Amino acid sequence: MDDTRIEKRVGVQATSDRIWDLVADLSDWGAWNPIDKDVEGAIAYGGRLTMTEAWPDMAERQAAAQVVEWQPRARLVWAERRGFLFQSLRYIQIEELAPGNCIVAIGIRFSGIRGELFHDKHRPAIKAAFESAAHGLKAAAEAGAA
Repeated sequence: MDDTRIEKRVGVQATSDRIWDLVADLSDWGAWNPIDKDVEGAIAYGGRLTMTEAWPDMAERQAAAQVVEWQPRARLVWAERRGFLFQSLRYIQIEELAPGNCIVAIGIRFSGIRGELFHDKHRPAIKAAFESAAHGLKAAAEAGAA
């Protein structure tokens, strides 16, 4: 098991189209995502994303990342080099089990010695933030599906 990964999975009673619409609307991420605010950029291979990152009990910081993988209605993966020996890879994955019934995973993986140390120090706060983001996306998707 990868000790430097934090992931929250939730069941969502909405279509993958509905969930993807929320994920693809970068400017509205703040409505469901307590971690990332003021998100701008392009969902495209190599696309750049900028955002204000707000982890619980930590100062907000400006983040710049690059989209490394994406597939409509299935996944968005973006990477950030956060400094010397510190990288993060974040993702939102949608698995449609049946029409209107999906599993969504929101997570992060840290690499590099400084990334691993950051993970170890802040794991409880980051885990709580990802739980909030996953449940926020679930609530927004299910509200729109009703």
